[in-house]
Amino acid sequence: MARQIPAAGINLFQLIYVLIREYTDKTGLPPLNLSLGNPDGVPIEAIRKLKAAFSQDPGYDYHTYAEDRNLLDFAEGMVDLHGGILYKDHPHLRAVPIPGIKTASALIPLACGLHLPDRKRRDTFVVASNLPAYDVVGTWSQSYLAAKRVVWPLLSADSMRLKVARLKDALKREKIARPDLIFVIRPGNPAAVGATAGEWKELIDFCLEHEVRLVNDSAYSGLAQSRHHTPLAQVAKDYPELEWLELYSVSKSFNDPGARLGAMVGSRDFVEDYILVKGNTDSGPVPSVMAAYGRFFADRASARKTLGELRGLYEKRVAYLVPRLEAAGLVPACPTEAGFFTLWKTPKAVLGAELARDARTRALPAHEAFNRLVISETGIVGVHFQGGAVKGKEDPLIRYAVCTDVLDKGFQRRFEDQLARLKPKY
Repeated sequence: MARQIPAAGINLFQLIYVLIREYTDKTGLPPLNLSLGNPDGVPIEAIRKLKAAFSQDPGYDYHTYAEDRNLLDFAEGMVDLHGGILYKDHPHLRAVPIPGIKTASALIPLACGLHLPDRKRRDTFVVASNLPAYDVVGTWSQSYLAAKRVVWPLLSADSMRLKVARLKDALKREKIARPDLIFVIRPGNPAAVGATAGEWKELIDFCLEHEVRLVNDSAYSGLAQSRHHTPLAQVAKDYPELEWLELYSVSKSFNDPGARLGAMVGSRDFVEDYILVKGNTDSGPVPSVMAAYGRFFADRASARKTLGELRGLYEKRVAYLVPRLEAAGLVPACPTEAGFFTLWKTPKAVLGAELARDARTRALPAHEAFNRLVISETGIVGVHFQGGAVKGKEDPLIRYAVCTDVLDKGFQRRFEDQLARLKPKY
């Protein structure tokens, strides 16, 4: 039989790995790799010891299916540390542990009834979500579940902030009165920008007026200072009639992507709809790992200190990288308010080459042309994104992350030598 899922072309990150290999083969040098979007560290020793202890503990609960059980008050600790609320103080809220945000995101359209023939909606289920973004919900809702996806664009002209006016314009262009689900990522990826209470309130008012469910992927909230980001939970808790979710993860907050562990908090009905769908999909996180984090979170002060130290490390790295890129002539698309991503506007010329005319790059879109040329000539590796277009004008972007030790003196010497060669022109 033929393949039932057609190949969709080379994955962006696979392409970057190819370009890295080509650079190393040509020069014999390792890349100056600012493309990685995963932590380059591991959990602290205290967490590793707790995971080992619970793995060896013969208690049945640490080795059977976790399902939606909340071992050692893990969810309370996770929501308090990331959302800043004690959800049990609010009877209309509920939380549940999840085996990672990516898996949970894929199920959320189904938890909103996308699959139900008798739902009181239009024939087409509509999801509104941002681009550029780490687009799991867009891929699942549109490509896998055949829903209608409306792009709510994030623009460098807006410093990549949530602008409800942009959402309304996008819906109007598509002739859609209201979406069924709005899904955002705050702080974002690739735009590491937070949200204010005022931005959440404007979006919440829209959702209440049009009876829309609201979800925030908040994987990076633990790596944001409170002056830069207000979690959705802190605002949404005061709207009992709002149907909403916010998702957190230990992957970025504690250098632990392999744990596949997080928590979801939100309106009780929405959480329980999710639990019903996920009961036929996964059996919950690894219980011994959940218990380890539950025990670690029991000392809230220590957990906050650990989170603050990791946040501080990334802030030091960003404080080195951003001024160097600006001094080299790159123009930021937005500030970095959380975690490890920096985002830049793509210039029209670099390394003495006009991207739209040079034989090496003229057949490529500007963002990819820039990244390919810079990698090939300097070894500086980023991830290119096509930003939203307004009135036909595109917004090409390049993301540089600090998930490598940019504070290493050897890295800095090579990096600064190569940066001096860029001479970008806009």
